[in-house]
Amino acid sequence: MVSDYDRPVSTPNPTAAILVIGDEILSGRTRDENMYHLAGVLTAHGIDLREVRIVPDDQAAIVGAVNVLRRAYDHVFTSGGIGPTHDDITADAIGAAFGVPVVVDPEADRRVRAFSEVRGMSYNSDQQRMARVPQGATLIDNPISAAPGFTLENVHVMAGVPVIFRVMVESILPALAQGRPVVSGEYRIWRPEGDIAHDLRGLAAKYDDLALGSYPSMQDGRGGTTIVVRGTDPQRVETAVAELRTVFPPE
Repeated sequence: MVSDYDRPVSTPNPTAAILVIGDEILSGRTRDENMYHLAGVLTAHGIDLREVRIVPDDQAAIVGAVNVLRRAYDHVFTSGGIGPTHDDITADAIGAAFGVPVVVDPEADRRVRAFSEVRGMSYNSDQQRMARVPQGATLIDNPISAAPGFTLENVHVMAGVPVIFRVMVESILPALAQGRPVVSGEYRIWRPEGDIAHDLRGLAAKYDDLALGSYPSMQDGRGGTTIVVRGTDPQRVETAVAELRTVFPPE
């Protein structure tokens, strides 16, 4: 459990949220990988991921979540629901959230059509659904299966398939303003949280520019605690970890 003295790192970095879309995530049928990947990539880029939401394949739920998140954070990344089937409704939901029509984008249409033709696949109205984007959106490249994602203002809409999600993130990340990457250090001791809570609370107050979190673990019936220190100044993080070793010497 994260301790009550753990807190987000306070930075001037851009902020972000991810909206994961799909009944298959909420039902437990599919394990989400995209949030985990995005969190690491954004941390390294200096963008602070502040919130994660998961909603079903329901237009009202998607519209409501997008409108809340896009007003609260600098960036919103969505995952899922941009394929050719009836339950792929993300493009329509984003259009509704912004109050703009959804149209067939000529460049997206060209890419999807060419991908289909090269593979001897028929290009029909279902395939063309993957070329529909809200009016005014810019395309996000998809070198794997051609069907692009898109960006509308501060909302970046990407595929749910993890390998495609990752290449889409890579394609847009260089264009996003970079903050100070958050670095972390950790120290593990074989003492339960209850034994260290008082002293750790004092250290958290001393290093109030950093985030100190404690995470319990068990091994061979023995209780232990991993203390994680996070901040934007690597030297400061290193100093805090060194002091942890002094206050809680290894046993």
